Amino acid sequence: MNRLLRRSAAILAVFVVWVVVAPVASAETIARSGQGWLESIDGYLVLHVKGTPHEMGSQHGALMKDHIQENLRYLLDVKRLTKTKLGQLPFSPKAAIGSIIKFQEPFVPVKYFEEIDGLAAGSGIDREDLRIANFIPELFHCSGFAVMDSATKDGTLYHGRVLDYSVDWHLQNHAMLLVAEPTDGVPFVNVTYAGFIGCVTGMNAEGVSVGEMGGGGLGHWHGVPMALLVREALSARDLEGAIAAFRDNPRTCQYFYVVSDGKTNRAVGMEASWNKFELVKPGESHPLLPSGVKDTVLVSAGNRYQELVKRVNEGHGTFDAESARKLMDCPVAMQSNLHDVLFAPRSTDLWVANASVGESPEPAAKQPYHKFNLKDLLKRSPDPSAKEIPPAAKIASQ
Repeated sequence: MNRLLRRSAAILAVFVVWVVVAPVASAETIARSGQGWLESIDGYLVLHVKGTPHEMGSQHGALMKDHIQENLRYLLDVKRLTKTKLGQLPFSPKAAIGSIIKFQEPFVPVKYFEEIDGLAAGSGIDREDLRIANFIPELFHCSGFAVMDSATKDGTLYHGRVLDYSVDWHLQNHAMLLVAEPTDGVPFVNVTYAGFIGCVTGMNAEGVSVGEMGGGGLGHWHGVPMALLVREALSARDLEGAIAAFRDNPRTCQYFYVVSDGKTNRAVGMEASWNKFELVKPGESHPLLPSGVKDTVLVSAGNRYQELVKRVNEGHGTFDAESARKLMDCPVAMQSNLHDVLFAPRSTDLWVANASVGESPEPAAKQPYHKFNLKDLLKRSPDPSAKEIPPAAKIASQ
């Protein structure tokens, strides 16, 4: 009997060790470059970058070079952004955006230009094309929510983000998680696409998460671009710091945000426009968001907002991760739904769905979700035998 017990204990010990050290299913290191590396986790590309802004950009460019080249080729040469308008007038991005970027240069922290320089050096793509592509998030205007405390089954804060851009631009073909460890900053995850350094959907290791929704005000360009303001907010260690990033910087067009802090289980809605800054706290109403619901922040527009309010009222007090994700189902998400993300900022869990790939893409809300945990992603390391791409040389600023 003692021998049997010892044998059973040994088997159990082996099983426990296996459970503790078992790797993420279907994870593969694709390549390394400097301190950066690219892996595939269950088929989803996860790019790890680390170091100075230029180093992170260089790693991004080297490891995602093919994706970046194809992404920009399609956006700038095939689509040519023919549906883009300033007011009622269509315009050519290379003619107009270049001028707008000049307006914004005095307001943009140098570190972001250094990151784009690194991106250009690593990928071999013209820096001006990369600058133009990184302006694209300024042009499009999504839904977002936070449910917490009495609104959820166990009080957990869930932050949902619906990105409605344009699925026929094929950005989803180049979707990735960018896990960044800046030398002077807070590590964060950016739900993004190859070649983009700005952020419209992200969370940091301190449990601060941000999502945006566009409004009006096109033409007000003298400020920090929206996607870089979000990057600034992801440098914050708490909700107040994230709010300050939006409040204290010069801003451009009209944007609305949902910002959450998992440590304090708090969230706010926010309008941060060129001439206005206003917070909407959980449960509060606003002229644009008239149906406040206790312990929630709900940001959307028109019928999508009414449907979101209806769903939250019906499920109030019962939401868990699965049912919170269903809040983002169509028609809260539009047919142009590029990605949906649910954050649980306290645990740093996140669930990500992207629009389907193909000639007739289906919205992200109809696709399966991939689950990740930022703290776990930050602990991962590459396979040392994986292909190594030499880091790019630093290019001189022009």
